Amino acid sequence: MDSEWVNFVASYLDESVTALSAFSTDPSHVSTMGRMAETICGSFRNGGKLMVAGNGGSAADAQHIAGEFISRLMLDRAPLPALALTVDSSILTAVGNDYGFEHVFERQVIGLARPGDVLLAISTSGRSRNVLAALSAARRSGLSTLGFSGADGGVMRDLCDVMLEVPSLQTAIAQQLHIVAAHIVCALVERNFFKLDT
Repeated sequence: MDSEWVNFVASYLDESVTALSAFSTDPSHVSTMGRMAETICGSFRNGGKLMVAGNGGSAADAQHIAGEFISRLMLDRAPLPALALTVDSSILTAVGNDYGFEHVFERQVIGLARPGDVLLAISTSGRSRNVLAALSAARRSGLSTLGFSGADGGVMRDLCDVMLEVPSLQTAIAQQLHIVAAHIVCALVERNFFKLDT
């Protein structure tokens, strides 16, 4: 392999490890993930559901997270009610065409959410307009709002009841930490509902 490639790989992996170490040793992140899990558990106990939204890689993460709740993460169990707002191409293209891309998640929140549901919004920049619109709609509709962002949470801070700002400004590294955090939150919810002891 070319030495320039080797140096890039080593640098990228070093940055990843550094960010994960900073994330894992900050007790505020542990507390935040616990609060997120408690919020989701409270919603599920009262018949609510989890809705997840994001763009690009974060759209894939939204689907990944919803899949962990509906299927399983660490044990065989009943499904838990979660959906990604990124998967229905007819809704996304209809709303994008008729109202604009900034409304693709907002319209779904207004149409599908009920008071007591939870919206988990993902934006590495904290400034994605369609994510912010969804959060505003969620607030108006009586939802609890959770957010995953990069190290600068941006405008999302003011729209989230609980916000996790991971310690990286690089989109790719932030997304890596988001899926780690999502797995932890989902595992905590599983342990709460199904009493996993190991």
